[in-house]
Amino acid sequence: MKLKALVLAALAATTLAGVGSPALAKSEPYVIYLSNNFVGNDWRQQMERVAEISVAKGPLKGRVDLRIENVENAVQAQINSLNNIMRQKPDAILIDAASDTALNPTIKKACDAGIVVISFDQVVTAPCAYALGSDWDMIPAVMAEWLAKEIDGKGKVIVDRGLAGAPISAQLQGGYEKVLANYPDIEVVGYYNGEYALGPEQSGVAALLAANPQVDGILTQGYGSGAIQALKDAGRPIVPVVGFSYNVAALTCAQTEGARCILGSNPAYLSSEAIKLAVEILDTGKRPEERSVVVKGDFVTTHPFKSELYPSATMLKIAVGENAFPDQPPGLTLPITPDWVEITAAEAAGSN
Repeated sequence: MKLKALVLAALAATTLAGVGSPALAKSEPYVIYLSNNFVGNDWRQQMERVAEISVAKGPLKGRVDLRIENVENAVQAQINSLNNIMRQKPDAILIDAASDTALNPTIKKACDAGIVVISFDQVVTAPCAYALGSDWDMIPAVMAEWLAKEIDGKGKVIVDRGLAGAPISAQLQGGYEKVLANYPDIEVVGYYNGEYALGPEQSGVAALLAANPQVDGILTQGYGSGAIQALKDAGRPIVPVVGFSYNVAALTCAQTEGARCILGSNPAYLSSEAIKLAVEILDTGKRPEERSVVVKGDFVTTHPFKSELYPSATMLKIAVGENAFPDQPPGLTLPITPDWVEITAAEAAGSN
C-alpha cells in the first residue's frame, strides 16, 4: 500500500502542465501562504475561494497546505504580516500587494531565505519575486478593436476614465484611445469617471447621453450593465458596449434585446495560477526565464470576433447557464476556472 501511495503521488505531480520530473517533489504538502492586503470587494473574496478550491481538488489535491493571511489595506500591516509568515519558514509566499515598491525589502529577505515569492494581481517590482498578472496591454486593445469593428470604423463614442489616480485606469484609457486613434472616423465625444462601481458608471453615461444626441459606442472600465441601463432610461438605441466580465454584465448583455457587448477579464483565478506556478517551481527547481508571467484571460462576448491585433485572444460567447449565471451573485467574476481544475460557479461564489 505504501508503494501504491508513492506512485499515486508521483502521478499527481506530473499532471500539472509544465512540470517535469517529479524527482524533486516533496512527499509532504508544500506550505504556501497567500498574503492579501484587502478583502473588501467581490473579486478579492472570490480570489481567495478559488485558491482554496484549487488545492482541494484536481491535480493539486493533497499537495499544498494553503494558509491565507488577510491584513488591513495598509503597507505596514502587510509588511508586519509577511515578517510573521517568514518566521514559519514556508515553501512559498503569494502576495496580492498593498504597494508595488514598499514591500520590496521584506520580499528580498524572503527570497534570501530560499522562499519562492510570487506576486499576483497587484504585483511588486522586487527583482527576485515573480509578477503574475493579466495582460493589460492586450485587454483594452482587443476591446477597442472589437468596438471599432462593431460600428464599422465610424461614429461617436464615450470613454470611461475609471478611478482618478489609479495606474490601471490610465493604462486602460490609454489602451482604448491608442486603438481608436487608428480610426479617424471615430470621435471620442465625452469622458466620465466610472470608479469601477455601477452607480457612477450609470450616472456618468446618463450625463453624457443628455449632452450628446448621437452616441454610437461606449467604452467602460467597469460593469457595462450600468451603461446599458442608462441607454434604456434615456430611451436611446442599445449601442455596442465594452466592459468587464462580472456576472451581472454578462446577464444584462445576454438578456437585453439587441445588446452587443465584449467583456474583458481579470480572472479571480490568478490566485490559482500563482499556486500552480509555485508548485511547478518547487517540484522541478526550474524557474521561468522571465520574471513577468502573463495570464491571458478569455473575453466574454455576445459577438465573438478574430482579433487582428492579438490573434491568440480567446472569445467565449455569452450563454446563460454556461458562463452567465442567474442564480449567482452579480459580482461574480467570469470566467470562473482555469483549464487545469474544474471550479463551479457555486464554488467560486461561495454559494454551494
